Amino acid sequence: MLKKRIIPCLDINNGRTVKGVNFENIKDAGDPVALAKRYTEEGADELVFLDITATNERRKTLTEWVSLVAARINIPFTVGGGIDSLLTAQEVIDAGADKLSINTSALARPALVQELAGHFGTQCVTVAIDTNYVDGKWKVFSHGGKKATNLEALEWAKIAADLGAGELLLTSMQGDGTRSGFSLDLTARIAAAVNIPVIASGGAGCPADFEQVFTQTAATGALAASVFHFGAIAIPELKQYLKSKNIAIR
Repeated sequence: MLKKRIIPCLDINNGRTVKGVNFENIKDAGDPVALAKRYTEEGADELVFLDITATNERRKTLTEWVSLVAARINIPFTVGGGIDSLLTAQEVIDAGADKLSINTSALARPALVQELAGHFGTQCVTVAIDTNYVDGKWKVFSHGGKKATNLEALEWAKIAADLGAGELLLTSMQGDGTRSGFSLDLTARIAAAVNIPVIASGGAGCPADFEQVFTQTAATGALAASVFHFGAIAIPELKQYLKSKNIAIR
């Protein structure tokens, strides 16, 4: 059995870490380099860096910030935002990323998943799925949650896995930033439907939320941002709590 992973997320806008609620009302959350260093020292298992406006602004990921963060950490490092080709992917890898996260570009051209997996290996490719509950269905959204697609989350998850994604980063927009708990039913259904690791994201508010997502779903990772950035949960205490519940933690 894979040990569970605790993964802080740095959402980056203009070189600063930011966080909102339901993908709206973005607020400053600190310096990404300082936060990355702190999370590494606290025992985070991995780190995710998402340049949240790169796609909407039609530009590449801020690779200079990727390099600055990569130089301060020694844990697996996933980077996303504006990666739409082998060329832009190589630039992000060269800047220090271990894994690539793609979202809008994969929806626009699913073959990109195959291309990246073929070139870098499936272990380097994370397909991020932003989904919201609309009219009784979990619909997939692109462009940083701004545009609805016709795809349902479960359908897209299966397609992405078949195309060669090494893992899925599943974000419930409904739960994002609310600290009301992960979307357990959604996560459980998707994690059960694919044979690759699934990272749950959106809604973490307390240690019990992490316990629930690890015991009630097959998610192998749990990602959070605001609860870590603003000190509501400390990673060492969270890991100790999960160990006390007999959950296998790295």
